[in-house]
Amino acid sequence: MDYAKEALRLHKEWQGKLETVAKMKIETRDDLSLAYTPGVAAPCLEIEKDKSQSYVYTGRGHTIAVISDGSAVLGLGNIGPEAGMPVMEGKCVLFKALGGLDAVPLCLNTQNTDELVNIIAALEPSFGGINLEDIAAPRCFEIEKRLQERMNIPVFHDDQHGTAIVVCSALVNALRLVKKENPTIVINGAGSAGCAIARLILDLELGNVILVDRQGILVEGMNLTSGQEALLSRLNKEHKKGDLSEALKGADVFIGVSAGHIVSKEMIASMNEKAIVLPMANPIPEIEPDDAKAAGAYIVGTGRSDHPNQINNVLAFPGIFKGALDAQATQINDAMKKAAVYAIASMVDEKELRPEHIIVSALDKRVVPVVAKAVKQAAIDSGVIRKWDKE
Repeated sequence: MDYAKEALRLHKEWQGKLETVAKMKIETRDDLSLAYTPGVAAPCLEIEKDKSQSYVYTGRGHTIAVISDGSAVLGLGNIGPEAGMPVMEGKCVLFKALGGLDAVPLCLNTQNTDELVNIIAALEPSFGGINLEDIAAPRCFEIEKRLQERMNIPVFHDDQHGTAIVVCSALVNALRLVKKENPTIVINGAGSAGCAIARLILDLELGNVILVDRQGILVEGMNLTSGQEALLSRLNKEHKKGDLSEALKGADVFIGVSAGHIVSKEMIASMNEKAIVLPMANPIPEIEPDDAKAAGAYIVGTGRSDHPNQINNVLAFPGIFKGALDAQATQINDAMKKAAVYAIASMVDEKELRPEHIIVSALDKRVVPVVAKAVKQAAIDSGVIRKWDKE
């Protein structure tokens, strides 16, 4: 199928992938009086007395805002809020289809950090959670941090944490299969996703991390972002210097969140035996899976659906938000992210585990309930549950 051609035809036909569907019919005067005035005053007054009742009398408790400024849309770059809307609509469709959650796409016509923070924070009464999407680094780090400090509902930048969670789930299973401990893990691409992956790998103690960008292996003295600076002391315990080819010599794992076709067969061949290679640049991976295999990679996973081991954020965000909302969590913290990692990894048992199957399918209906249950329990255990009587 020519996906681009067919997508254009269908998007034109649909004129948007979402519609508003009312839960009640307006056919009689009584219907009108119950849905609107005068009946609607009753729930309004209940919520005025106790704000927690907004989760009882409105759709807030199962509704997510999917918000972007259009500055880093897919691999297309800063294409603007209008052009980013099809992606945000698509994300909302996935929330509904996979997680049973309602979601509203909001593309904002500003790329000013202060304006974005103020606008998004003011939306809190209408939503149960905020999914930040396709906001460029390094602004995305500051925006998420400031919103988490100001808002009393979960704020989650999926490009960072969703990616990191699914990558780590795949890595947990891959390392289980190759039976490697304390591996050397090279991440190419040190933007929002790369930094989040590195941080979560280190927090989970899965291995030693070398982070690489266009400047080469990140070391002291480089022009680094705040997110990179925060990680620097935890990186590169082998004190390597140089470019990506130097980083990959003797490495056990390659994770790519950068650009297509920048890794050669020679680079993969220089890695240790039973190398794990996860080139996830979309739509063109850092190295083609067949080339990576030919060069000696034992396990290969990409972001694409037409190859084995698709590493896709859709495995994470529906279940994470469902679990957070079910718990009435005020945030999505590290404990909840770690719980999601191991919940997703658990979906592939020992009998199923093989080089071509280290991660569960994104369309497996079991995933969301399993992830949601684990995330909800982690929220409860870590004490980030809403306490309305103390507000």
